[in-house]
Amino acid sequence: MTLTFDNGPRRGVTESVLDVLAEHGVRATFFVVGDQLTQPGARAILERAVAEGHWIGNHTMTHSVLFGDEDDPGLPEREVGAAQRALGDLAHPDRLFRPWGAGGVLGPHLLSRSLVRCLAEGRYTCVLWNCVPRDWERPDAWVESCLDDVARQPWSLVVLHDAVAQAMKHLAELIGRLRDAGAELVQEFPSSCVPVRRGIVPGDLDGLVTANARGG
Repeated sequence: MTLTFDNGPRRGVTESVLDVLAEHGVRATFFVVGDQLTQPGARAILERAVAEGHWIGNHTMTHSVLFGDEDDPGLPEREVGAAQRALGDLAHPDRLFRPWGAGGVLGPHLLSRSLVRCLAEGRYTCVLWNCVPRDWERPDAWVESCLDDVARQPWSLVVLHDAVAQAMKHLAELIGRLRDAGAELVQEFPSSCVPVRRGIVPGDLDGLVTANARGG
């Protein structure tokens, strides 16, 4: 299985996540909201993450846009391009990108044709998910649902949130129980969760793209 973290970095939370990951020898990917990089100390936190072997990805500039619901061909540059520039040399070489999911449901609200074109031209790798235990809603009760999801599928790509302090207090418990259950924690992503890889669309995007009026 693979661990990823969205919406950070958040001072006082992301550092504790990094501490737990280091203690357990786990490497993960952090999908960063560009606006968060304006916060004091945020870049230093990501520099530590990179130094410890974690990957850094782009989670849009504002974490507020469902591309498939918008009729604006300039939106990908403002949300994706701007966030990528903010990340600079901290970003993974594959230009990892994750759209805002508005609760983790996959569907045509995630991507637009203009966004797909932006990802192709910029050689981005789009990383989705197949396990969202909703830690932000149930900060003390998400571990069991995560373990249930992991048990039901051969390779889980888990989305957690390093912006929710109470939820992250249970991260060490999750890792320990996964290891006790024999799960292998890896940093790579299952191909089923990567609809665009380095600008190439290896399969179809059925169910993920809205053909908005001006985006094609």
